[in-house]
Amino acid sequence: MEKAKYIDHTNLKATATYDDILALCNEANKYHFASVCVNPSNVSLAHRLLSGTDVLTCTVVGFPLGATPSDVKAYETTKAIADGADEIDMVINIGMAKAHNWDYVYEDIKAVVEAANGVLVKVIIECCYLTDEEKVEACKAAVKAHADYVKTSTGFGTSGATVADVELMVRTVGDAALVKAAGGIRDKATFEAMIKAGASRIGCSCGAKIMEEYANE
Repeated sequence: MEKAKYIDHTNLKATATYDDILALCNEANKYHFASVCVNPSNVSLAHRLLSGTDVLTCTVVGFPLGATPSDVKAYETTKAIADGADEIDMVINIGMAKAHNWDYVYEDIKAVVEAANGVLVKVIIECCYLTDEEKVEACKAAVKAHADYVKTSTGFGTSGATVADVELMVRTVGDAALVKAAGGIRDKATFEAMIKAGASRIGCSCGAKIMEEYANE
């Protein structure tokens, strides 16, 4: 796969302005990234700016803490898709995962998958807060709920993606889902390490910088 198509070009900052989203979309179109990932209030803008390009619009649900009630996550999903979102990155209920209430975690993911109605769903398990055993169970819940991807991190936790976590997630989901690495991926070396570990998508805000590193080789 072309390197650029691994990248979800991301700006989820609270301070993101119209000009920031315009710049994000222009960069994504220039490099033909897989998607831009923006906050829900910017979905319609990004969708409009990317009209006629090969770049998808991705947004987040229950972000960044995951503690939103499941029915609200489902509504967020429905609203985002109506606004033009092509992909949904949802955060699991991390507290319920820490309490090992895996039925709740599964039902929470399932609510979003069902609301997405065929639109691609990535499930953020926020690895920095989970033990390896909890990461495995969270991935199993996502697979059981028929999510398309499991994702390492929001980028707002205590740490981001690690090679070890990506490898663990890949082993756990097998052929049933794909893995997205996100959080702290700021250069070509880290980008390549995540792909080598098995990530099929990379979420980062430094996509343009990484592509420039390739161009300057």
